[in-house]
Amino acid sequence: MAEPVKARRLSDYEGQRLTQIVRRGRGNPIRVRRATIIMASSSGTPVSAIARLVAADEDTVRDVIHAFNEKGLAALDPQWAGGRPRLISDDDIAFIVTTASTRPTKLGCPFTHWSLRKLAAHLGRCHKRRIVISRERLRQILRERHVSFQRTRTWKESTDPDKDAKLDHIEEVIARFPDRCFAFDQFGPLSIRPCHGWSWAPESKPDRLPATYTRTHGIRYFHGCYSLGDDQLWGVTRRRKGGDHSLAALKSIRAARPDGAPIYVIMDNLSANKTPKIRAWAAAHNVELCLTPTYASWANPIEAQFGPLRSFVMGASNHPNHPALARRLQDYLRWRNANARHPDVLAAQRRERARVRSERQRRWGRPAAA
Repeated sequence: MAEPVKARRLSDYEGQRLTQIVRRGRGNPIRVRRATIIMASSSGTPVSAIARLVAADEDTVRDVIHAFNEKGLAALDPQWAGGRPRLISDDDIAFIVTTASTRPTKLGCPFTHWSLRKLAAHLGRCHKRRIVISRERLRQILRERHVSFQRTRTWKESTDPDKDAKLDHIEEVIARFPDRCFAFDQFGPLSIRPCHGWSWAPESKPDRLPATYTRTHGIRYFHGCYSLGDDQLWGVTRRRKGGDHSLAALKSIRAARPDGAPIYVIMDNLSANKTPKIRAWAAAHNVELCLTPTYASWANPIEAQFGPLRSFVMGASNHPNHPALARRLQDYLRWRNANARHPDVLAAQRRERARVRSERQRRWGRPAAA
């Protein structure tokens, strides 16, 4: 039987970029929603659970996953049809992209980067290939070719020598033991301040939030636990990230399966998550700690659950203090867990079983088995 639809294995850059989009939850809501779908799928969450997570149809979720497997991060920006036939040839477009990606100093221009106005003027008087183009059409072409105006950045590649082995092990436990697989992570820092978000309001009369000048409440961290098999999310708010708090979360996970059989907990490499006390307790209580590679926290299945948490609890909010924020978090968790497995969703999953069987067998971007 064919494996269910699943996103391929993420690269370090893709994982970090998707984590940034999902955690911040800002910008284009379509990008945030599609990034949540891709992160959840790459970490082993089934299509039915993802559809409930983002309130979308399962076919939409599958289309996004297929698009990501084919085009990568370009799947975050769907290409809408329309517009008049283009007046610039493919060779002209290739020349524009090459020029925009070249340092102006190498072309004899006395500045370090292009603006749209400077680039259009340079193309209009270029002796090699003269192209008369408006700034708006130039912006559209660069966007279509994935060339954008960005700040220079540094990057982190996972230096873990066991990166592939750890990712393989996480994938194995998710596939073989979904009912005994859990995820744990800290979400924060959470501060008391007005948070921008989205809400329905009359045109030109949006809901307004007060400005923030002083923040005297400190910060908190939400210690979240997620059961992959049950699709249940729970957790508590703490003042800090410490080994005692991580141990308390692991004990709550162990209590979810009190039969004493082995369970698997996926979490990142934070020092508070792998103290000697935690390792000793895990060995004594038949708990296997599946640590993600360094700089690869995107491999944790709980990461995709934090995006809706920020959108529905933190977005468009002005909580007076941390106890009020903690109550709102617990209210949302109760609502989320009560609506996690609806009978209509289970019936739709059975109807789609034939479609799932026909999908290609792929393991996180690896070639299909012979």
